[in-house]
Amino acid sequence: MQPGLNASCSGDNATCDIQDGFLSIVLPTGYSIIFIIGVLSNAVTIVIFFLRRWSNSSITVYMRHMTMADLLLVLCLPVRIYYHNRPGPFFLCKVVGIFFYINMYASIMFLSLISLDRYLKITKPVWVFKFQKVNWSRRTSYAVWVILALGAFPVFLGKSGTGPCQEICFHFHKKRPVAGSLNLITVLLFYVLCLLLLCFYGKIAMKLRSMSLGNGDEKAKSKMARIVVKTFVVPTVFTVCFMPYHLVRVPYVLAQMDIIQEQGTKQTLHLFNELMLCLSALNSCLDPIIYFLLSSTFRKTVICAIQGKFKKMYAMNQRRTSLIKSVTEM
Repeated sequence: MQPGLNASCSGDNATCDIQDGFLSIVLPTGYSIIFIIGVLSNAVTIVIFFLRRWSNSSITVYMRHMTMADLLLVLCLPVRIYYHNRPGPFFLCKVVGIFFYINMYASIMFLSLISLDRYLKITKPVWVFKFQKVNWSRRTSYAVWVILALGAFPVFLGKSGTGPCQEICFHFHKKRPVAGSLNLITVLLFYVLCLLLLCFYGKIAMKLRSMSLGNGDEKAKSKMARIVVKTFVVPTVFTVCFMPYHLVRVPYVLAQMDIIQEQGTKQTLHLFNELMLCLSALNSCLDPIIYFLLSSTFRKTVICAIQGKFKKMYAMNQRRTSLIKSVTEM
């Protein structure tokens, strides 16, 4: 029987009626590129953040944890590439799939925490809140990992649906009501974070606008342009990488729960979901760019390494340049 949209899903010889089509080429290629760039860029970032002497700040802590999340996410990709559109060990596919999502949402959480920190430093520069201190930032970061692990635990223990599509790794799988509800709650929480970020950056924009009043010379305009780029790189990356996936996610989960039953719609949602998930994985390659733009110390270290000035790089890090100044420079 030829696989297609009208193939049967019942019986021992049934085939999965949700097909990958062009995704069979696009996804392995895309994930391979993301894996190569993500491993290299995040390995360099880990060397800079962990093996050099940095003065700690709340943003430093979040950046370190986000780097770990990004690296762990890209390390999941070889399994996704190898088992793309083919049966695989059920336990391995489930564990890698859950691990992938834990690290993706860890990146979302740490980007949100960085946004909160920058919001407070820009709009209330004189105040220092208790949760902006390093120890609180560390506890918050550990709490993020614990919450995500506990949230993934019911999904790990939950029973999967039945059908030939369930045998294919990282494919369209039917979901039972509990698993589907947990997915929808996760999407809802993402939208709550989006609203918070919208409020943060709306107020930041108003603050920057008031700062630009009366600055008519070219140097002031150039400086303000750099500030705008540095400030809004985080919400730009956040929106481009994660918003499309979560827009598709709600109807996709409803299709997995058979609330949406039309087969053509399921097929279309599957294609869009997988493409947007690949776009979300691209975030692991873009986060080092955020560090490069926000932190002058990180930027100088990378430039020195590229130019082969390792002695200068080492001396610069030994001086323990304050990261607080560099990530909030205006």
